[in-house]
Amino acid sequence: MKGVAKVAVPVGVVAIVLMLVVPMPAALMDLLIGLNLAVALLVLLVAMQIRKPLDFAVFPSLLLIATLFRLALNVSSTRLVLTDGYAGKVIEAFGHIVIAGSLVVGLVIFVILTVVQFVVITNGAGRVAEVGARFTLDAMPGKQMAIDADLNAGLINEAQARKRRHEVTAEADFYGSMDGASKFVKGDAIAGIIVTLVNLIGGFAIGVMQRGMAPGEAVTTFSLLTVGDGLVSMIPALLMSTATGIIVTRSATEGDMGTDLIAQLGRFKQPVRIAGGASLALCLIPGLPKLPFLLVGGLFLIAAARMTETPLVDEEAEAAAAAIDAEPQPDSPEAIVEKMRVDPLELEVAFDLVELVDASRGGDLLDRVKALRRKVAMETGLVIPLVRTRDNLDLQGSQYVIWLNGVPAAKGISPAGTVLAIGDNLDGLPGKATREPVFGLAAKWVPVELQRAAEMAGATVVDRSSVITTHLAEVVRQNAADLLGREDVRLLVEMIRRTHPVVVEELTPSLLTLGEVQRVLHALLEEGVSIRDLVRIFEALSVRAKHSTDLDGLVEAARNALGSAISHPYVTPDERLHVFTLDPGFEQRLLESVRQSEAGAVLALDAGTVDALVVGCSGLLEDAERQGLSPVLVCSPQVRSALARLMRQVLPRLPVISYAEVSRTAQIESLGVVSGAVAIR
Repeated sequence: MKGVAKVAVPVGVVAIVLMLVVPMPAALMDLLIGLNLAVALLVLLVAMQIRKPLDFAVFPSLLLIATLFRLALNVSSTRLVLTDGYAGKVIEAFGHIVIAGSLVVGLVIFVILTVVQFVVITNGAGRVAEVGARFTLDAMPGKQMAIDADLNAGLINEAQARKRRHEVTAEADFYGSMDGASKFVKGDAIAGIIVTLVNLIGGFAIGVMQRGMAPGEAVTTFSLLTVGDGLVSMIPALLMSTATGIIVTRSATEGDMGTDLIAQLGRFKQPVRIAGGASLALCLIPGLPKLPFLLVGGLFLIAAARMTETPLVDEEAEAAAAAIDAEPQPDSPEAIVEKMRVDPLELEVAFDLVELVDASRGGDLLDRVKALRRKVAMETGLVIPLVRTRDNLDLQGSQYVIWLNGVPAAKGISPAGTVLAIGDNLDGLPGKATREPVFGLAAKWVPVELQRAAEMAGATVVDRSSVITTHLAEVVRQNAADLLGREDVRLLVEMIRRTHPVVVEELTPSLLTLGEVQRVLHALLEEGVSIRDLVRIFEALSVRAKHSTDLDGLVEAARNALGSAISHPYVTPDERLHVFTLDPGFEQRLLESVRQSEAGAVLALDAGTVDALVVGCSGLLEDAERQGLSPVLVCSPQVRSALARLMRQVLPRLPVISYAEVSRTAQIESLGVVSGAVAIR
């Protein structure tokens, strides 16, 4: 069926074009006129059955094709009328029906139908389409914002948001197309009037001057054909115009037009009763016929007696009451519990930063946050929760705050009309000096007009939305472990179960509980290790858990399974891995100081040794960061866990990996050696 439709429509359009130039026999004209009437009636019935305009989204294109078809029929019928004085039985029959023995009456009726078609139906439908298109386009930004707000609030998922956006765009496209298509309908009505005049005047002239007909005979013959031709063209056009008006005035409802009409009129019993009484009262006026008004009034009263009145106000009140009942009262336990709910991740912005969130004003912050969630998921293997974005009038101008589990995790500013220039030599540029929020680099908020000048000065220029997004990304990466909940772990396990059921069945719950799996993943994320490769992690945990469920042992087993994948994020594009190492003697001292505690392996060192270690590592790290490098501290597997636990407390920016986790393909470049006394560069 689809293949036939793909061929039938183009072939039909080509045939319509041929009708404009190729003469047709009268018998074929009768068939095509019948087809035109049937299609127009079908379109009208479909327009009355749809629930919302988008259910018949192809209507604008169909309207154009139908208009072209009617014009082609007009041209063909005019050719037959003027050349043969005969255009088929259908046109002749319609002419006889309208004229009905009186040429003047027939022409008057034809003029009335023309006025109804052109002035009332066509103009009205065109105006409604024009207004509908304008208001639909005006409402489009607000609808898009509402969809984004629902998505960020977690009320809908990404697929539902994508579907709603498509519907909003399709609705705008539909009304825009209808606005244009209605102009074709109006032009078709004007063309029909012109064709009628041509048939009438041209036919009279040809009949008298070429065929030798008497003037009266010519007027009668060609008037009959003209009226018949105009009528068979006007009736389908009237049906299509009516369908246009019905569609553009149709609101999205739950039923078809007939069902909605009866249901909505049925809500108002009293008006129907009054209308019936008024019709019966007309019977009392002298001179008026009694039977018609008696029948109409009786029907109205019978209908009113059978109606069950359901006023609209009652429905609204019932809906409002249901909403009030469903919504927790301010002092109810449900309302208090709802207010107590803590969102894992929130972004509060000051009033003057709302423009960054408002897509209708060019703001793209929400889109960047969505992209950030996808990027972090690919980097860490953790699907971070939806970021709830809201404005806060209590914040100072240009300020934003990032909340993590109900606690402010970071804050910053993003002044309006500025960009952030990052660099050391910015004294020649006006603006407010600051620090880049992620790495603490020297920066300055400069007017957006000076962006080019800042770039020429060697600065890295970042727009306001990028500053906030980058800051949010860093907060998420640093606190990824705190965003991993038990429910998140369950979803990850179920995801792996669908593709590797044996791996999951072997691990949990037979060897490890879901809580123990969460603790391992939490520890990996805490050290910046991606948990994206869950299959290898689970396989390693299954092997280790058969001998011991010690947390440090499980974590190290998972790290050993991941191997060089742990150091891969720190490898530069030119395949270099910048590392610090420990002096062998100092590393042996650290190994001898490793003790087991309830929290895991720790280093039992004196304060002086710890200070020397921290000072040495921090000095090397600062030197590396000034060069734009991201180094790692490499040590033996036996001391790695305890050393990493210490570094997370004093120097969290420095990852600690073992020699077994160093990338096999990267070129190792040592930036220094840390000893108990001094860092050797």
